[in-house]
Amino acid sequence: MSIVKVIELISISEESIEDAIHKAVQEASKTLMNIDSVNVSNIKAHVNDQGITSYGVNCKVSFRLEGKT
Repeated sequence: MSIVKVIELISISEESIEDAIHKAVQEASKTLMNIDSVNVSNIKAHVNDQGITSYGVNCKVSFRLEGKT
């Protein structure tokens, strides 16, 4: 039987939405194993002087827990 845990992360990038998602997964993978998926639930852009300065995403990262057999 597999158990999946979900954590929520907020990630910001000055480059793009895709880069913000990539950074969330990259950071999560430093301490989590068995990452299965990322669900992006919120996307926003920060604006200054009529231009976008950064992109933010809320990501729900799902990963399988390893059980003892």
